[in-house]
Amino acid sequence: MDLAHDLSALEETVKRCHSLVPAVEAAGRALAARVKAGAKVLTCGNGGSAADAMHLAEEMTGRYRGNRKALPALSLAADGTALTCISNDWSFRDVFSRQVEAFGQAGDVLVVFSTSGESQNILKALEVAKERKMLRLGALGKGGGAAQKLCDHAIVVPSEDTSRIQEIHGWIIHAWLECVEAIAVGKA
Repeated sequence: MDLAHDLSALEETVKRCHSLVPAVEAAGRALAARVKAGAKVLTCGNGGSAADAMHLAEEMTGRYRGNRKALPALSLAADGTALTCISNDWSFRDVFSRQVEAFGQAGDVLVVFSTSGESQNILKALEVAKERKMLRLGALGKGGGAAQKLCDHAIVVPSEDTSRIQEIHGWIIHAWLECVEAIAVGKA
């Protein structure tokens, strides 16, 4: 265990991510514009990425910086009954796409979190969201995988290390929330 090495690795990843700022802001502005227009936001991810998906959704429905109206956001990774029902009756590959089919409408937003960009359930959710004419944002890693091409805005963390990718995904979540609160809600 070398925690100092881990911190140094994070610092190096952060340095490589400075070039992502314009793309993160563009995605955040697109997200904020849809929220301002009344769209709902659906989020999904697996494992630690599911926690990131829940983090974004709860900050929107609850609060981020300060008190404001609740914003419509739903994590598709949060309902254990839906996850187990769909996985059992259909397949784990369908666990998010079935929910996008149920809740997503044209103009809404799907935000996916995937450290690899290769999870079959993420790819299928993106495909259904595309069919439904939803805006698709991806917080990805490890080169972006197949998910990168299915996203309107793909932010690919330049790292192969899942821990570093998820740490930067946390920053991306907060950057997008800054955009939403500044543009959609009018709080700076």
